[in-house]
Amino acid sequence: MTKKAEIITFGCRLNIYESEILKQGVKEHDVKDTAIFNSCAVTAESVRQVKQSIRKRKREFPDEKIIVTGCAAQIEPETFSNMNEVDLVSGNIEKRNILNIISGKKNTSKIEVQNIMENKQELNGLIDGYDNRSRAFIEIQNGCDHRCTFCIIPFGRGNSVSKSVKNIVQEINLMIEKGHKEIVLTGVDIASWGHDLNKKSNLGFLVRKILEGSPSLTRLKLSSMDVIGFDQELLELIATDSRILPHIHLSLQAGDNMILKRMKRRHSRDDAINLCRNIRSSRPDIAFGADLITGFPTETEEMFINTLNIVDECGLDWLHVFPFSPRPGTPAAKMPQNDKKISKERAKILRDKGEKIKRSHLAGLIGKEIEVFIEKNNTGHTNQFAPVKLEENYEPGTSIIAYINQSDNNFVYGRLAH
Repeated sequence: MTKKAEIITFGCRLNIYESEILKQGVKEHDVKDTAIFNSCAVTAESVRQVKQSIRKRKREFPDEKIIVTGCAAQIEPETFSNMNEVDLVSGNIEKRNILNIISGKKNTSKIEVQNIMENKQELNGLIDGYDNRSRAFIEIQNGCDHRCTFCIIPFGRGNSVSKSVKNIVQEINLMIEKGHKEIVLTGVDIASWGHDLNKKSNLGFLVRKILEGSPSLTRLKLSSMDVIGFDQELLELIATDSRILPHIHLSLQAGDNMILKRMKRRHSRDDAINLCRNIRSSRPDIAFGADLITGFPTETEEMFINTLNIVDECGLDWLHVFPFSPRPGTPAAKMPQNDKKISKERAKILRDKGEKIKRSHLAGLIGKEIEVFIEKNNTGHTNQFAPVKLEENYEPGTSIIAYINQSDNNFVYGRLAH
């Protein structure tokens, strides 16, 4: 008995987007009895999880063909070709077209991976909406021209490539037509959009063109952004257009200047503090999230305290905290390492601080009437990304005004206000 092909996705929002392209290709070409693993390579643990999942899948469906694609397949194809469970390893260039990866190699090698640094392929897009009809991720660019010392991803994604304004606006309008109410702009480094175009442009220009070209769009969100990536036009739009949601997630990584320098980041701690202060002054309802790494090589206790303090100095609401884990193949893996125990202890301190801030943020919503975007039945988020559970069920993609009557460590709770 044949079964439909399945896409198993690991990692970032861009992978989620590309998995939708794969799903639509699988459906269009009626692919059967195949599992496609869209892998992540951001840490060694990410790769381990993909391998573990492949083995489990083969035990459950021994007759199924297994294809591995994504960043881990691109960066270390031999890791997966050496697995008996795997039939084909396909790179990030190949995965943009389902026919490239279901046809397989014509010779004895299981590897079909081109040099990502020589990629000249235009970015294709979605031809249908997501199965979950609330929000839709839309890729605006792929790849990265920067070389942060802890990051392997540029070697999985290649150099930065921008999608055209016309194609982005068309894709957004298709998603709106298919019923999606919220659009999230995503990519590897969305702040670099337009830098590679013949007529060099910037993200603010693109966002303005999206808002002009998609008049029925009511909710536009930016995915994770570099501190240094906010051009003046973008800042003005955030300040003046309420369709841009008041939640910004910063790729901050550290709050100490020396560590930022050793990470090869392009911003200082003052850049981050000033950015948050400036945006908040013009958009008081804004909420900030941030990625932060603890225990980076050579990080002292004093340097860690600077990272701890920047949480308050930036007024961060949501923290994603990662203890440093050396990624083989990166410069940071060759630097003098901190003890893993120290990295984990510092991560716990920072996470505890983040949890305290989160609880305070949630408790501060009690007694307020606030807009909630529904994602599943009775759960959703506020525009500042606070998680909400409601007494009633609603259609995903619906926006309601809810009265918040209580909170706990993870959610606020409420009911329809009117």
